[in-house]
Amino acid sequence: MTGKSVLLIEPGYPNKYPPLGLMKLAAYHRGRGDNVRFVKGTTPKILDQAWDRVYVTTLFSFEWARTSAAIDFAIQAAGNQSERVFVGGIAASLMYDEFVKEPRWVGVRFIKGLLDGPPASALTLSKDNFDFGSEDLSGTPIEEMIPDYSILDQVNYRYPVHDAYFGYASRGCVRSCAFCGVPKLEGAQREMPPLSKLVAGVDTAHGTKKDLVLMDNNITASARYREVIAEIRDLGFTPGAKLERADRPPVKRRVDFNQGVDARILAKSPMFLREMATICISPLRIAFDHLGVRKVYEIAIRMAADNGITSLSNYMLYNFMDTPADLYVRMRLNITLNEALGIRIWSFPMRYQPVTLKDRSHVGENWNRYYLRSFQIMLQATRGIVSGNTSFFMRAYGEDYMAFERLLRLPHAFIFHREYYENGPGRPVRDEYEAIRKRCSERQERELVRLLSGPTDAKGLRRDHFRRLANDHTIDPLLRKVMPFHMLDIKDNLKTDSGQVLMLFPVLNPDPVMPAEDEVVEDAGLFDHEPMLQRNNSLLVKTAN
Repeated sequence: MTGKSVLLIEPGYPNKYPPLGLMKLAAYHRGRGDNVRFVKGTTPKILDQAWDRVYVTTLFSFEWARTSAAIDFAIQAAGNQSERVFVGGIAASLMYDEFVKEPRWVGVRFIKGLLDGPPASALTLSKDNFDFGSEDLSGTPIEEMIPDYSILDQVNYRYPVHDAYFGYASRGCVRSCAFCGVPKLEGAQREMPPLSKLVAGVDTAHGTKKDLVLMDNNITASARYREVIAEIRDLGFTPGAKLERADRPPVKRRVDFNQGVDARILAKSPMFLREMATICISPLRIAFDHLGVRKVYEIAIRMAADNGITSLSNYMLYNFMDTPADLYVRMRLNITLNEALGIRIWSFPMRYQPVTLKDRSHVGENWNRYYLRSFQIMLQATRGIVSGNTSFFMRAYGEDYMAFERLLRLPHAFIFHREYYENGPGRPVRDEYEAIRKRCSERQERELVRLLSGPTDAKGLRRDHFRRLANDHTIDPLLRKVMPFHMLDIKDNLKTDSGQVLMLFPVLNPDPVMPAEDEVVEDAGLFDHEPMLQRNNSLLVKTAN
């Protein structure tokens, strides 16, 4: 027993799932007899203590600023002894070279890939460097440890998904999609230890959990697919299953393959969805990344409905090789399928960002910054979910792809406060705008979109950009008249008694049965940290100070 002091740090970004890697590291170190502390973000009070080792986890590459702050803080917590700091996780693996070349982080141990070897070798520990734990060359891989849930009680942060077993039935993927980092991060498809071992271990150490969240990247490609589904049934996750715990009302259980399943494989055989229907899958997430998979996607949805699976969700990549029209067609197809099959599909558009980009600045060749921002504002009305309600969809996104593109070109105040400017006191302003736009030719419309998108090197869109355009006499006079409407602040004089900005479409009920908070995706690129748009604090609670 070593009794070393170990600090675990998760950067201060908002996220849906707890840091599984840190939970496993906590289990490893507590098993050695070490003292473990977990913090979210930078917590100055922990600097009062000396730390023998500090771990920092990383997630999305575009959270570079928050991640950098966490690493800087970790070095400070380690008494400026950088060699005591270990940084791993998704971003550290995919952007390894970028982390290593940062001068102020010289000496920090950056870990690339999974901790799936013996602890000492996976953490690159060395006796020559006097690293404690360097003798552990044959122990259980940290990747296979039972996660330590108790560290979550050490922070003032509520993860939307927390009452669940978190694990993998398989790692890696058989695909090599150009937009995905999994091939670099996890490699080829391979099997993991039985889920029953994970569940039994969590039950013993931390009590029974309600849900089973599996983060497999392509479970349908697993050679053990049927065995995995059978094991899930044996663990009690069958349709309608409820968990009964002392002094609590029974709660409905669910299984979530939260990375989605592959429509191309599902469509090959009825077996896949017939098996899936024997567990309490909710929702069934199916990727619909581009129109090229439309046929197999539709087949998979119909097969799911035939097997009684009526709660579905999909990941809908955009801002990659698609166009706004392509995205609209995919969203509209789900509305059609809902109506035809009597099911409910919630779409989660996922804004593509290169996995090695340090911010959210990427703009696909068929998109522009203004369209991306407009779409973000539309999605805010329903927390990033494209509602399956037909009337709401038509109202929010238009009756066809041409109407959708017209909505994307609107001043953002008109989108954010749709009712105010269409049926409220702002109607005269909207009428004035529409009168000017009707005078625009097709050439002027194209030029307007170019101007609204701003210079290519800009990081965001601000009102002063539109103000400059309004005063630039080299620009078409008619287009200059449009610019003041784009200068309208989305918060100006439009507040409720409680001081909250008015919600979009307040007179509509977008969907009487929306997905629960724990079914919403991890990050849809919905919030880009620009000052005009702020994350809805009802989804996440503040981090510890």
